[in-house]
Amino acid sequence: MWLIDAALHLLRLSVQQPFVPAGSPLTAMPEEFALKSTPDILSPQDMLALPRPSAPLPNPAGDLALIPISQYSFDDRKTHKSLAIAPIAAGSDPYDLSLPDGGDAFWLDSRTIAHVVETGEDKEKKQQLFAIPVTFAGNAVSVGESVSVGSFPVTTAADFRYAYSAGVLVFSAYVHADGDLKAVKDNDEKYDNRGNSALVYDKNFERQWDTWVGPKHKSLFTVPLYKDQGKFVLGDDFTNVLKGTDLSSPVEPFGGTDDFDISDSQIILTAKDPDLPKPTHTKQNIYLVGFDGSNLVELTSGVHGSTHAPAFNLQGDKVAWLQLDEDGHESDRAKVVIRDLAKDVSFTITQDWDRSPSSLAFSESGEFIYMIAEDIARAKIFTLPIPPTPNESTAHPRLTSPYNIPVALTDRHAASGLQVLSGGRLLFARSSLTSPNDAYVLSNLHLVEADIKKNASSPATGELTQITKFADASLQGKQIHPGEDFWFKGAEHDIHGWILTPPGYKTTDVKKWPVLMIIHGGKSRPESCWADSWSTRWNPNVFASQGYVVVAINPTGSTSFGQNLTEGIKEDWGGKPFVDLKNGWKYVLENYPQIDADRAVAAGASYGGYAINWIQGNPEFGFGFKALVCHDGVFDTTYNGYATEELFFFNHEWGGRPWEEKSFALSRKYSPAYTVSKWSTPQLIIHGSKDYRLPEGDGIAVWHALQQLEVPSRLVIFPDENHWVMNAGNSLKWHYEVFRWFDEFVGAPTRQRN
Repeated sequence: MWLIDAALHLLRLSVQQPFVPAGSPLTAMPEEFALKSTPDILSPQDMLALPRPSAPLPNPAGDLALIPISQYSFDDRKTHKSLAIAPIAAGSDPYDLSLPDGGDAFWLDSRTIAHVVETGEDKEKKQQLFAIPVTFAGNAVSVGESVSVGSFPVTTAADFRYAYSAGVLVFSAYVHADGDLKAVKDNDEKYDNRGNSALVYDKNFERQWDTWVGPKHKSLFTVPLYKDQGKFVLGDDFTNVLKGTDLSSPVEPFGGTDDFDISDSQIILTAKDPDLPKPTHTKQNIYLVGFDGSNLVELTSGVHGSTHAPAFNLQGDKVAWLQLDEDGHESDRAKVVIRDLAKDVSFTITQDWDRSPSSLAFSESGEFIYMIAEDIARAKIFTLPIPPTPNESTAHPRLTSPYNIPVALTDRHAASGLQVLSGGRLLFARSSLTSPNDAYVLSNLHLVEADIKKNASSPATGELTQITKFADASLQGKQIHPGEDFWFKGAEHDIHGWILTPPGYKTTDVKKWPVLMIIHGGKSRPESCWADSWSTRWNPNVFASQGYVVVAINPTGSTSFGQNLTEGIKEDWGGKPFVDLKNGWKYVLENYPQIDADRAVAAGASYGGYAINWIQGNPEFGFGFKALVCHDGVFDTTYNGYATEELFFFNHEWGGRPWEEKSFALSRKYSPAYTVSKWSTPQLIIHGSKDYRLPEGDGIAVWHALQQLEVPSRLVIFPDENHWVMNAGNSLKWHYEVFRWFDEFVGAPTRQRN
């Protein structure tokens, strides 16, 4: 036991006590502070060391699922990749297949896994595809020796989808302007040996998210992959189906397999409109193209915004996608569009539904559409029968029950990765405030669909079965709060919030517990929500486990409560959301006497970071926070309209470009930069140097202002992080600095400052 204690002590020192040269401005760390870490709480290190399962991928037979898992080890400071092969029927344990080389995996058939890994050294690097046989008998899974199937001439092949009946593999990869996959290595070498490091641009994007844009772009490829004499063979004839089109898909920086789907002969995909400047427009079009690159057609037309999640039905005669009406707006309501390929007609089926789906899948019969959408701070599965195809394309078909309002099939937590199985079943991942992803099956959907079609007043409900429990053993005995909903009157709407209480909390306590308000952002924007889902970046239970009552409010601008609430923040960043936050704060203090209002702190990231800076300059709000934390937040809203890489965001939120009269007046009105003279609350500033969404100059400007005002402040810079903190070691450091900062001002009473 003493060896374990010694190891933990050394780890703590390595995280908390970096070398500080004599005379350096870097802050040495006080030895008296340490993160709480006991067996009954969820410490930051516990959270970071948990397995992180991805969404399950079913085999064609629907009896096994592949679940990629990554898990960070503080012993060797590495992230380890593995692959769980889980029987979809309950009652069997998953088989864990170690993947020391990482890589991607997908099904070749119901008993063969494809594993794509990088091989070779330096200039000889490539990706190789291996076939791994799987045996499944008596509820037990085993695997055989992997066999080489073929290789790719690049190291960027990803996003694999396999059409077994056609013997064709579809994937994405980066290529140069010539679109030739086999020429990538030579083109890379020429570019790397150009004799300088200059990046020269005539149009933007020049950089996006965390990467300077180079000479390559993503495209979609097909290649033969077939069985010959019982063995799979990967061909070497790679077809770029988008060559010569100025289209790039999946859409960067976050697009993947959700940006395209395949039938037995075609690909449906979304891509940015090639005729519009990418930084100022969000418009994406839907295209259909053959496996050989022929017959490329656009299925969208007219004025619209982005499109997402294109999907084929199994019959191949209909496709669906999500479409936003407004170009230049990322948080517009996503609507479901159906395209009848035989009749050449498109029609919208969720025009009257005030929710915004994020993913789609056709039922096995093709008569229903399944979708995941946020609803009241949960991500639920919904279904809707597909109405008869109208005579002509329309965004406003006249739909009546049961074709107009989707039916919720789940009512809690956060679903993701929806997959349709045979036999009236759905496979998906689900997380919550108390647990990371596990795989679930929802069955008996034939009965549900039949009742919905009959317009039954109380349709049958599916049977939900959990098939994995990846984190159960690690979370055993830990006091983790499920989250308590509360509601109050906001500026214009009833507003929702969460309360999470710390281990040891009792309703009989009086003014005992410090309180932390966390304020959400998005990917720099305010439109998201605190949901009943797991997070490895801002996990409310990690904050609660350090001894804080956690308040997480979903103010104006939040998603999942209707489009009016989401849109209410436009041109009003510093207005209605803060009425909501103030009213929510008052409600909490009046209804939870256990909270010590004299030991209140707040933290936020992205828009939440903007909120921290805005609160700093508006002491009349009366929150009374003793310390603040701003992660990657906005300092000068007007400057942000020039400095961010996605320019359309500012133009939408502020009603114009940053120099135009209306938007300039609004952004200056609500800019924290013009309230600095009123700043007085101690503040920690954290920023990533590779954050191109909200460049680090904003964080440094906040720091410089506070230092010149002689307000207690501290700056933490992560040179290798973007808008998020992704590295586990950095994340542990992030949590240490945040809680150390709060402890200085609301920790032990002898250390509190006024």
